[in-house]
Amino acid sequence: MKNKDENQWKKKLTPEQYRVLREKGTEKPFTGKLLNNKEKGMYVCAACGASLFNSDTKFESGTGWPSFYDVAEKGNVKLKEDYDYGMRRVEVICKKCGGHLGHVFNDAPYMPTGKRFCINSCTLNFKEEKNNEGKRKSK
Repeated sequence: MKNKDENQWKKKLTPEQYRVLREKGTEKPFTGKLLNNKEKGMYVCAACGASLFNSDTKFESGTGWPSFYDVAEKGNVKLKEDYDYGMRRVEVICKKCGGHLGHVFNDAPYMPTGKRFCINSCTLNFKEEKNNEGKRKSK
């Protein structure tokens, strides 16, 4: 997946997804399609489909971006020091495709890990949990 050239990424992603995932942009707060999603399921990378965050770890942080206190599988994300804009942050990257997802902060005191994965909604797709018959669970 990391071997795609930029033209291939531009064809696969929307302009906003490309700007965020490939150019390390940020979507405007409180605008993301998944910010208020309360369904059960898995949040996956919009670029490659890797499982990133389980809905059970999502919480309301008030920041304007979907927030999670843990990743679905430790090996699916990479954390990297980020000193852009004159501040120290830790960038969250999809390990499979190298896409920029957002940042992680150590400021979620009431969550089990103390971490707040602040993720751009446009970098995610949501796969709703299905019941045993393969049907969507009723609300």
